[in-house]
Amino acid sequence: MSLKDQLREFFGKDEGRRVAVLGIGSRIRGDDAVGLAIVEHLEKMRMEDVLLLKTETVPESFTGTIRKFRPTHVLMVDAAGLNEEPGEARIIPTQKIGGESISTHKLPLTVLSNFIKETMCADVALLGVQPRSIAFGAEMTPALKEAAEKVAETIREALIRAGTH
Repeated sequence: MSLKDQLREFFGKDEGRRVAVLGIGSRIRGDDAVGLAIVEHLEKMRMEDVLLLKTETVPESFTGTIRKFRPTHVLMVDAAGLNEEPGEARIIPTQKIGGESISTHKLPLTVLSNFIKETMCADVALLGVQPRSIAFGAEMTPALKEAAEKVAETIREALIRAGTH
């Protein structure tokens, strides 16, 4: 299934969707900043009922802002070890986040995911993007810069088709 199809399935087709997109990552670790770059691309696109947050490495610090927005869906976007080519992206079921070494951060995103689901009654998914290098002090690689732009466009297209724009 393509990323666009995965996103359409996650967002559904009903009206009234309110989507929070959390860009997660560290700007000082090369491709780990891909989640932030994707949100920066999305900020240039006009979309209603979409909250875009660059949470860096502390997405849990934004739960109050997310709660005030009252999302129906929360999409966490982060660099993730997918055993794919750099720049490949896919939705990772939240039940698989905790037990595997997927995120490049120490923060257990499964805890954040469960908190959002239980306290905000929102659907939550992780969109993982395979990094090439997350070396400390490195810049984002060209492959991931290109992937960030493509993934942002794919998210926008999926939201439009899902009735949120």
